Amino acid sequence: MPGSEEGDGRMQRNTSGVRTLSEGLCRLQAANTDRGRQEAPMKSPIPRMTMTLAASAVCVICCTLPAQAGSVLLQASADNTLYEDTNGLVSNGQGESFFAGRTALEELRRGLLRFDFSTIPAGSTITGVTLTLTCTRSISLAEEVSLHRSLTSWGEGASNALGEGGRGAPAQPGDATWLHRFSDATAWTSTGGDFDTTPSATTAVSGNGQYTWTSPGMVSNVQGWLNDASGNHGWFVLGAESITGSAKRFATREHADATLRPTLEVTYVIPAPGTALLLSSFMLATQRRRRQTV
Repeated sequence: MPGSEEGDGRMQRNTSGVRTLSEGLCRLQAANTDRGRQEAPMKSPIPRMTMTLAASAVCVICCTLPAQAGSVLLQASADNTLYEDTNGLVSNGQGESFFAGRTALEELRRGLLRFDFSTIPAGSTITGVTLTLTCTRSISLAEEVSLHRSLTSWGEGASNALGEGGRGAPAQPGDATWLHRFSDATAWTSTGGDFDTTPSATTAVSGNGQYTWTSPGMVSNVQGWLNDASGNHGWFVLGAESITGSAKRFATREHADATLRPTLEVTYVIPAPGTALLLSSFMLATQRRRRQTV
């Protein structure tokens, strides 16, 4: 986990200080309580005032404990291409490329891409997301390529298109196709896939090379997927579908050259450890001692 030795030292000293203060104030309250039992029936407000000040002090010191920042570079966990096909018989689950846009033959191509976020600590706040894709073929000028959150799950089967990959291959069981989320048993609600029509991010892609996508929308997507992994269906990658010949080809996670494969850099912040537990334990002890003095 990224972080300097100096930052780790500060957190350890702060944590030690909170523990010492908490233990000392609890002993003080216990002494005041015993003294109150031995004195006249009039109850002294000192114990309650002491504990109120103690709780306030613990809250203040807890707030100074630093949160930890982290980052991770993820490889895609699944990808595929939806090839416009009225019979839903074409896919490319294991191919080296996926496509997005409209071909010169007036056929649409839609990419699918998903990442696994289980290595990011639960409860983290996502602060940044950057997707990097490598375009390996283009016959058009700069065209917008957008990410759209997938609304349902989809599959990556054993299909593998040969050659340039633009025509796809016969779909295999579990493959996503133009008609199916999982060939050939589970259909999309809408032909061509179910996705949020509002793009999460958009980047202009021209010739071959690496391109990046980053936006608040992507941060929101990843935060939601981290909070609820069951909703993580990844993104559709859509090209300029109204423009003939706009289709772009991108390297997939199966590409022979690992440097060309899709990556997702995610930065996040982990809440300061132990503060909630410490404060809860302190307040519970306070309540128990108050009941003993009644």
